[in-house]
Amino acid sequence: MRVRHFREKIVVIEEIDSVCREIRESNLTIVSSNGCFDILHLGHIEYLQSASGFGDILIIGINSDDSVRRLKGVGRPINSERNRASVIASLGFVDYCVIFRDDSPTKLLGRIRPDIHVKGGDYLKHNLPEKKVVEENGGIVKILPQVKGFSTTDIIKKS
Repeated sequence: MRVRHFREKIVVIEEIDSVCREIRESNLTIVSSNGCFDILHLGHIEYLQSASGFGDILIIGINSDDSVRRLKGVGRPINSERNRASVIASLGFVDYCVIFRDDSPTKLLGRIRPDIHVKGGDYLKHNLPEKKVVEENGGIVKILPQVKGFSTTDIIKKS
């Protein structure tokens, strides 16, 4: 089996519809997740690898630089959207990565229509803005336990 180069895994938002259509035509289960992933740490790795186990194809939405600035404040992101997407795409258990410009992944998830959408334990299912769109499209939302001791914000504060 040929391992794809990480750059082949990064798709622009306009391509995600056709990517997902092909996946569905192959009767594969789509799992999605999203985040800033500004400084990738063990907590991210643990939760993303666990997420990949819920289906066949794992698609990760990455917040754009402008979106991260609006959500996290001045000085963020530390790494550019292209760098963050490349790092996430380089993980063997990630199949696709797409950068989205909105503060919420709701529009992106309306296009992906995942069978399962996964978030880390620092979120509550009933507070997720994406819960409605995932469920309206027949998907389910799973919240995985947070890996204690890992936070991008805490890592930045220590430096």
